[in-house]
Amino acid sequence: MAQCPVCHNPVDEAAAKAQTGMTPGGAKEVDPKAGTRQFHDGTWYYFDTIECRNKFTRSPDSYLK
Repeated sequence: MAQCPVCHNPVDEAAAKAQTGMTPGGAKEVDPKAGTRQFHDGTWYYFDTIECRNKFTRSPDSYLK
């Protein structure tokens, strides 16, 4: 199980990646309430909420110390 780098809560990686639908353009949709992820500097990071992901996006280095 991954850990959110912002709040340190556990994140189920499989649930964060689970496809819940497909966009008209063919991209897979996921349920952000199950967790979310972001690729940064060669690594996938998992977040328990969109808010945590947004904080990380604004200042990733402050969470990767």
